[in-house]
Amino acid sequence: MSTVALSPPILKQVERPSRFVLFLRYLRRNKGLAFGVLILLGLVAFTVIGLMTVDLKQAYPLSVAAKKPPSWKYPFGTDFFGRNLLAAMVVGMWQTAFIGVFAGGLGTLIGVVLGFISAYFGKWIDGTIRTVCQILTPIPVLLIQVVIAGSLDKRDVTIVTMALIVVLLAWMGPTLVIRSQVLTMKERQFVAVAKLSGVSDLGIIFKEILPCLLPFIAAAFVAQVFSAVFAAFYLAVLGLGPLREPLLGNIIWAAQSQGAFFNGWWWWPIIPSIAMILILGSLALINMGLDELANPRVRRSE
Repeated sequence: MSTVALSPPILKQVERPSRFVLFLRYLRRNKGLAFGVLILLGLVAFTVIGLMTVDLKQAYPLSVAAKKPPSWKYPFGTDFFGRNLLAAMVVGMWQTAFIGVFAGGLGTLIGVVLGFISAYFGKWIDGTIRTVCQILTPIPVLLIQVVIAGSLDKRDVTIVTMALIVVLLAWMGPTLVIRSQVLTMKERQFVAVAKLSGVSDLGIIFKEILPCLLPFIAAAFVAQVFSAVFAAFYLAVLGLGPLREPLLGNIIWAAQSQGAFFNGWWWWPIIPSIAMILILGSLALINMGLDELANPRVRRSE
């Protein structure tokens, strides 16, 4: 009686989707995040197309006829100082994006570095960084920014100056968030295995822990961009920004100082206000969506 050898079943290797594919799937499920991304992409498209097609010199005073309502020639109208509000909006959106990305990126970078150093190496380094954050966190950041901006000569205030004022205390939030996550991650089994395998501390940080924290870092970055844009807008509305530059807050401050509504120039403050609402609203939706992605405890049930 002959025996027939049975071959083992062939197992098909299933490829794990990339992080980008997983994010796109999550984007389809999270309507708020998708809506925020869509609004933000529309604002970016408006700014980029405007930078290529609009005469940006008209964003500054005495460049066009003053106090003209919206028309085919001036879609957003002109203001009291003879600025084309379409050109001013394009430049203002670009400047707002610069402040947000610069201040948000720098604040997040500092926070990530300090958070990793504090949590991973611990001891007196952790104690020092944690104590500094605990002392500075209760301080009202906007008040400090107002005091600093108000003490500067208005002729010396530039877009870069505004960004530096905003980023001054922007690192504390990301530092505490990343620190808490690294404290959890470094106790995981895969980190212990990496240490036993002889992987260096930098190798563990960059190859093992950092990739797992990308959703948290992305959420922290968007939150810092939101805070930076809001702070720059707040300072500009108070007249503490670079007054010659057409920041959205500066346009609203100038409209308020000239009594735009009382004089019937309704388009002057309304248009930049709508733009700022769209910017902050889209960033808020994206931030909430990324928080849900990073934190399973607040993620929606599918």
